Amino acid sequence: RRMGLPALTLLLVARLLHTQASPPVRSFQLDYEEDCFRKDGAPFRYISGSIHYARVPRPAWRDRLLKMYMSGLSAVQVYIPWNYHEPLPGVYDFAGDRDVEAFLDLTAELGLLVILRPGPYICAEWEMGGLPAWLLWKPDIILRSSDPAYLAAVDSWLHVLLPKIKPRLYQHGGNIISVQVENEYGSYYACDYGYLRHLLGSFRALLGSEVLLFTTDGTRAEELRCGTLQGLYATVDFGPGSNVTEAFGAQRQVEPKGPLVNSEYYTGWLDYWGEAHASTSSVRVAQGLEDMLQLGASINMQSPFLQLPSLPWPGADFKDQYKPVTTSYDYDAPLSEAGDPTEKLFAIRTVISKFQPLPVGPMPPATPKYHPSLSLQYADLLDVLDVLCPSGPIQSQFPLTFEAIKQIHGFVLYRTQLPRDVLDPATLGAPPHSICDRGYVMLQKYRGTLERDGQTALHVTGSTGDTLDVLLENMGRISFGANISDFKGLLGNLSLDSSPLRNWLIYPLAIDTAVQQGWPHAALPKLSSGDRAGPAFYTGTFETPGIAWDTFVKFPGWSKGQLWINGFNLGRYWPLRGPQQTLFVPGSVLHIGRPNNITVLELEGAPSTPLLLFLDRPLFNRTLSHSTAATE
Repeated sequence: RRMGLPALTLLLVARLLHTQASPPVRSFQLDYEEDCFRKDGAPFRYISGSIHYARVPRPAWRDRLLKMYMSGLSAVQVYIPWNYHEPLPGVYDFAGDRDVEAFLDLTAELGLLVILRPGPYICAEWEMGGLPAWLLWKPDIILRSSDPAYLAAVDSWLHVLLPKIKPRLYQHGGNIISVQVENEYGSYYACDYGYLRHLLGSFRALLGSEVLLFTTDGTRAEELRCGTLQGLYATVDFGPGSNVTEAFGAQRQVEPKGPLVNSEYYTGWLDYWGEAHASTSSVRVAQGLEDMLQLGASINMQSPFLQLPSLPWPGADFKDQYKPVTTSYDYDAPLSEAGDPTEKLFAIRTVISKFQPLPVGPMPPATPKYHPSLSLQYADLLDVLDVLCPSGPIQSQFPLTFEAIKQIHGFVLYRTQLPRDVLDPATLGAPPHSICDRGYVMLQKYRGTLERDGQTALHVTGSTGDTLDVLLENMGRISFGANISDFKGLLGNLSLDSSPLRNWLIYPLAIDTAVQQGWPHAALPKLSSGDRAGPAFYTGTFETPGIAWDTFVKFPGWSKGQLWINGFNLGRYWPLRGPQQTLFVPGSVLHIGRPNNITVLELEGAPSTPLLLFLDRPLFNRTLSHSTAATE
């Protein structure tokens, strides 16, 4: 039956209104014909920078993201550390600074797209690469593999995390354009394709079939062979010293068609305790960026827009020996750890302006800094074990690891008694590779330090029944390479002239918890007088003006330790080893109108007059030959 003209007109109008009312279809896809991304059907490439919300206090999120946006970036790359959100099995924390959903919503509010890197392994110079240390409670677990125990933990975590992510995918109206599966898996020894296929299946099941999933690896053929998988778009990472054509040629070996992508363009490099501060030329960084943009590549600048990690999150590397990374994550970054724009940031911004318009408006300025002053009192660590270990010690014939007693981070004290008189100096020694990572030895007085891949024996004297204490410090679990199953504590027994010591009392210390609950300011520590050797707490207070400004703390004459302000663990200081000489104090942790509590745990020895200096800028060593002389 033929439709009359009025009815046909009404039908066409109804269809037109329906079309106008329907929202446009959002898509972010690969175009293998034109070698590009397509966003809503149009060719697209991103210029991105990494930001780790877990390393930036929540009050500073907006400031850092706004500065990234004003730099001309169209996207940010965001890691999600598993161990930051599941500190114990089945215990999840997404509150406060850990509110990743609020962070992602803020990126959308500011007009930034997101490239998400949820792991489960992320590296990021983060404790154990983001994997929870409680995985090692099963000592024979094989991490980053098809080991059923590991996969069960991963699946449980992904079923909590990824449903939070799915509504924020670009296809669903959000701003997450792509999601990485694992991270640099080709650099791991396992080369377990079954594991990658399992992750791919889990991500697809939980996020859907439309989201763009990708991998990132170095440019070596072996890394790309083991780190890539059909169904995951393969990208590469390299720094300004690389030949851009050759580096992208490596990507073309595994992805003959599609967009060129450098997922980690290194604008700086990481610092290790005891080595020179990393420095990368602004000119080289800018030139490498321009070379890649001229090829039409999409680029993420790795770790350039960051602040600080509070302990216990800095990780470590293992390259012939254990190398813990510094507390500061400011590796000559375009935005300093205080969020201040640098010459490198403006050099990057100038390059970006050649390829796309910059946002209109000024760059937010550097934050003001503050210089308080204070004096300190002390309490010996051994005198306050009842406060730091309220549950009491664990008895064991031989030492137990952190993992065996379910201590994730921090310190464990191992205590025994001398079985005989030692009138002539005897050797207190440890088997190879059994000190993880530093042991502070006390026998009537502080005797010295045992260290992983360093000194593993001391000469001691004493009498039968004298108390021997060894305070073991976790300096950070390895975050990259084959050795991420990094157990902590005493992994072997100590011996006295080759005779094993027995009958240990093991104290898992909850120092962070005690300080967060107000100790030792709620107690009455002794006044400090003269040199103090060995582990001790130093406490004091200071006032702030009407505004809580950022500041930096310097430790003149101090040896090695940790700093808390108002219960917030600001990290490790180690001026004798360097290169980091100061700790950043974000204004957001300070109180206004009431005293700020400061707590220092000095592990080796404080100066006779224990003073802290507050500066308006960080200090890093330039050379190893002058490792104790701090320069700008």
